Amino acid sequence: MIKINGEFYNKKEIKLTDFLNDKGYSKFKIAIELNGDILNKSLYEETVLKDGDSVEIVSFVGGG
Repeated sequence: MIKINGEFYNKKEIKLTDFLNDKGYSKFKIAIELNGDILNKSLYEETVLKDGDSVEIVSFVGGG
C-alpha cells in the first residue's frame, strides 16, 4: 500500500504524475515530501510511488 496524506491506496505502484493528474493537483502549486524528503519538482515526471512509500502533498494557498 502507498500512504498519501494519511490515506492508504491499495496499489503496488503508481506514477506520481498520474496520481497528481487524477486528483487535480497542479505541480506548480504544491510541494511533495516522499519518505521524509522534499522531492524536487524536476523529479515528479520520473518518480514512481511504490508499495510502502509515504507521501505528503502540501498545496499553496494565497491570501491577504
